[in-house]
Amino acid sequence: MKTRILLVDDHKILRDGICSLVKGYDDMEVVGEAADGRTAIRLVQELSPDVVIMDISMPDLNGIDATRKIIADHPNVKIIALSMHYDKQFVSEIFKAGASGYLIKDSAFDELEHAVRIVMDGKTYINPQIASLVVESLVNQTTPSNRKAFSLLTEREREVLQLISEGKSTKQIATDLHVSAKTVESHRRQVMGKLNIRNVAELTKYAIREGLTSV
Repeated sequence: MKTRILLVDDHKILRDGICSLVKGYDDMEVVGEAADGRTAIRLVQELSPDVVIMDISMPDLNGIDATRKIIADHPNVKIIALSMHYDKQFVSEIFKAGASGYLIKDSAFDELEHAVRIVMDGKTYINPQIASLVVESLVNQTTPSNRKAFSLLTEREREVLQLISEGKSTKQIATDLHVSAKTVESHRRQVMGKLNIRNVAELTKYAIREGLTSV
């Protein structure tokens, strides 16, 4: 039986490259593609993949929160993060969300096949380039900054922040999240208060810096 793979990345050229790679293996197949986290959640429900290759910084919903939602409903799905980030914050948060592996984009093609086989065997795969960050975090047990999005903001506040930073109006955000405009405005005020940020431009810079959205 072939391992069914869902590709989630907002760069089509990367998805095309991975598709070409996977075609070279008789026991793997790409069953679907998504360019954002919200579409990924829907396709996991529809396609029942074994493995999701998940970018972290994507429009509409970032890969960390998408991973958390997928694992909550489909705990047997294996998720391998595919990221350009070397920061231990991103490594830590994606594993907390339930990921089984972490790949750096510049080495993805060399390692992807190996990583898929490792996680399908019930093990965890970590790119050697960032493995030292994991060890350092375990040894030092450092407390994350209280200004970090994934420790300071709630999941819904992160969703609202991401959509604001991507230029969506209050009405659009309310429609996307199936809540009232009043609720969106309440979340906006809470986010600005927690972060001590007073304008959308600074919110956007913060969201990009924290990996909630791509540039």
